Amino acid sequence: MLTTQQKAIITATVPLLETGGEALTTHFYKIMLGEFPEVRPLFNQAHQSSGEQPRALANGVLMYARNIDRLEALGDLAGQIVNKHVALQVQPEHYPIVGTCLLRAIREVLGAEIATDEVIAAWAAAYQQLADILIGAEKAAYDANEKAPGGWRGARDFKIIRREVESDEITSFYLEPVDGQPVVDFQPGQYIGLRLQVNGQEVRRNYSLSAAPNGKTYRISVKRENGGVASNHLHDDVQEGATIELFPPAGAFTLTNSDRPLVLISGGVGITPTLAMLEAALKTSRPVHFIHCARTRGVHAFRRTIDALAHKHPQLQRFYCYEEAPADKAEAPHAVGRIDAEKLAQWLPGDKRSVEAYFLGPKPFMQQVKRALSTIGVPDQQARYEFFGPASALE
Repeated sequence: MLTTQQKAIITATVPLLETGGEALTTHFYKIMLGEFPEVRPLFNQAHQSSGEQPRALANGVLMYARNIDRLEALGDLAGQIVNKHVALQVQPEHYPIVGTCLLRAIREVLGAEIATDEVIAAWAAAYQQLADILIGAEKAAYDANEKAPGGWRGARDFKIIRREVESDEITSFYLEPVDGQPVVDFQPGQYIGLRLQVNGQEVRRNYSLSAAPNGKTYRISVKRENGGVASNHLHDDVQEGATIELFPPAGAFTLTNSDRPLVLISGGVGITPTLAMLEAALKTSRPVHFIHCARTRGVHAFRRTIDALAHKHPQLQRFYCYEEAPADKAEAPHAVGRIDAEKLAQWLPGDKRSVEAYFLGPKPFMQQVKRALSTIGVPDQQARYEFFGPASALE
């Protein structure tokens, strides 16, 4: 339990985190990933090299420090962390490693004159408080996954029963449990964790579940990323009949039950969780506006699938926006260029305040969509989004 004095010390370090938090977290990752190989599979090295992971952690640490007296003000942050940890199977034994490296980074970056023994003791207590909260929440999630019908704990072997090329960049993988038993249902929008062996190294990644639950199989649809260790391995090396390990589904970016008109907006591979959401929504009478943005026709996945659903379900309206117009007019989108408020104003229902919007894609795309939705009058609390990589602010 943090003392009043320790809370005051944590609060006093906020200005330091605001100016140097990313340097601190970058040094933290350097220590931890360099000296503790057992935690390397839990981290995406691409996010390290791009700076995304240190920035996201710095933002999270800053939010925690700012709200050390009122943790309820953190809102969904703790839930997002728990879901990502559950999908990757973070365990209680990993927390002391993180704590040791974080305290060492604080001392080494800030220096012993600023990061005194008193400051380190305060941060040790603050870290343990957060760790206890997360460990408890993660245990509850692991227990629930194990007890649910079709559920399991830890890794479970699945066989690739089908591969399907969806675009120039995206391939779908259909996964069936080797034991032949049912699989746990999931909420549309959730993702699943994979444990892979790539060139003798363990790699863990999360991928959105791109088809509605059926109790028997799962589907993920993976974009080949330039330099992506896991995505290139899946595209090049994992063929039908291969076996991979899966962790149970997780994620809080899920479709809620509502009578409001549903708007699903995606960019690139951000389309994957919206497909499961769309399937679920079409089982109701809820109006759905499906908007997808892509660079070109060649990288637009699932277009024919969505077109077929639109012909079958009058409640579904779909709109496509490409950055480049295709040469074949039969493949023309509804608009060319970047998504903006003008396009959304035309494609969304007349009463913009009535809709519930979900959007997902690259961060610049989501920033533009967030601004555009606000501009045309969609209430912020009715516009939901999720990050592919480490969570950070969408400003």
